Amino acid sequence: MTATDPADARPGPADLALFDQLFASVAEEMGVTLKRTAFSPNIKERRDFSCAVFDARGAMVAQAAHIPVHLGAMPASVAAALDALDLGPGDVAMLNDPYAGGTHLPDVTLVSPVDLEGERFGYLATRAHHADVGGASPGSLPLAREIHQEGLRVPPVKLYAGGERDEAILALFCANSRTPRERLGDLRAQAAAHRTGERRLAEAAARHGVGELGRQAAGLLRYGERRMRSALAELPDGTYRFEDALDGDGIEPGPIRIAARLTVEGETATADLSESDPVCAGNLNAVEAITRSAVTYAFLCLLMAGSDDPPPLNAGCFAPIAVRAPAGRVVSAEPPAAVGGGNVETSQRIVDVILGALARAAPDRIPAASQGTMNNLALGGRDPATGEPFAYYETTAGGAGAGPGGPGADAVQTHMTNTWNTPAEALELAAPLRVRRIALAPGTGGRGRHRGGAGMYRELEVLAPATGTLLTERRDRGPYGLAGGAPGSPGKNALLRHGRRHRLPGKTSLTLEAGDVIAIRTPGGGGWGA
Repeated sequence: MTATDPADARPGPADLALFDQLFASVAEEMGVTLKRTAFSPNIKERRDFSCAVFDARGAMVAQAAHIPVHLGAMPASVAAALDALDLGPGDVAMLNDPYAGGTHLPDVTLVSPVDLEGERFGYLATRAHHADVGGASPGSLPLAREIHQEGLRVPPVKLYAGGERDEAILALFCANSRTPRERLGDLRAQAAAHRTGERRLAEAAARHGVGELGRQAAGLLRYGERRMRSALAELPDGTYRFEDALDGDGIEPGPIRIAARLTVEGETATADLSESDPVCAGNLNAVEAITRSAVTYAFLCLLMAGSDDPPPLNAGCFAPIAVRAPAGRVVSAEPPAAVGGGNVETSQRIVDVILGALARAAPDRIPAASQGTMNNLALGGRDPATGEPFAYYETTAGGAGAGPGGPGADAVQTHMTNTWNTPAEALELAAPLRVRRIALAPGTGGRGRHRGGAGMYRELEVLAPATGTLLTERRDRGPYGLAGGAPGSPGKNALLRHGRRHRLPGKTSLTLEAGDVIAIRTPGGGGWGA
């Protein structure tokens, strides 16, 4: 399968480099608009959002350096919007349904067409994690048994039609959130980001011509495909197996197995995850778009690790990679399975498994496992200072896996997440919360020739009664080491109340009193080398 046509468009290397940066800069500037105009700390401070540019057929041409789990799955959202709606000038589609192009309900995607000089050039997309979209608990990541408990599902609908906002759809969406004013502000910020992208592409068309933009976009997709095919051709042909497990879903006991059979043949690769466990009772189920996103991310890591010349990250890179995930598995859930944790936790374990299989094909290029979790904490209640409801969501950094080239980084967001930490000042201004401690957790990285990165401590005090959810992984066993390296230390969760420390499981619902402290120690990365 080839990613693009026509075959006669052959831009030179210098043009490809320049236009790759041009398209990427459009996505980056969209992100700047979004973070500067958003209301919620989760978007404006943690930067839990992504932006991308697509061609007229819905193939991703360029992305900003935002969130991998968003960007690998966003093509499914664009495809769902195009299948469901006839998008014209001034239209903006909105969706979050994981079973119609989304990932999990808090991730809201907007898709808009871009017409240049009367010709359809392509589409723009933004995805932002909204801190609350309803559901059984604040933050919309409850330990649910079905998706109906997780929040409001929005199939592809037109939030804007011909430039006019549909106030009824907006009111319906905001009414289903505990923090409607924040949702309104964040959606407006996403729409503003689209207008920024449209202006920048119009300026590029005025400078270079619409035809030239299309020719360069097609050339970039072909070049991305050539780069991935070349990287795959360097691997020895064969079938490589690896498996790992999630701790459990917080509802039924026992680990949840993720297994991959990776077949490399010439310039192509197939990742078969059909031997993974069936759909689980809780919310760790991943939809197919998440699984494809995690698999392609792992191969992009391989591509980038093997080259001093960074490739363009676009749909062309994905073309030589096939993913098999039969319906009904934890990596390919169907309605009404709950999926909130599949996006944030199962995606991480899929990456661990694919990288583990690739390590058997290219042992000198693949690192040990990183922390393998996003350490999700969602809280909500009512702020006594304002009388207004609040909903707060954060993830916490941990240790990166060591690799053949050196030790793992300490206290970083790894693999499928790329967010910042919320600054203590912004967090405490936005919600009745106080940061009690942020520190490295020395000695948590796995030993080896190269030591895994250290995890970190984080303690958060609630200043008013609150409810929430902890959704964390790698609490039963630590991230694996490679080439004889030791695993990293598992993470730990605790509740500090009235001077006593109570151990918390990896996944739990919380009812908190004012003065309670949630203490999290995140996992260290695996070590590399004996």
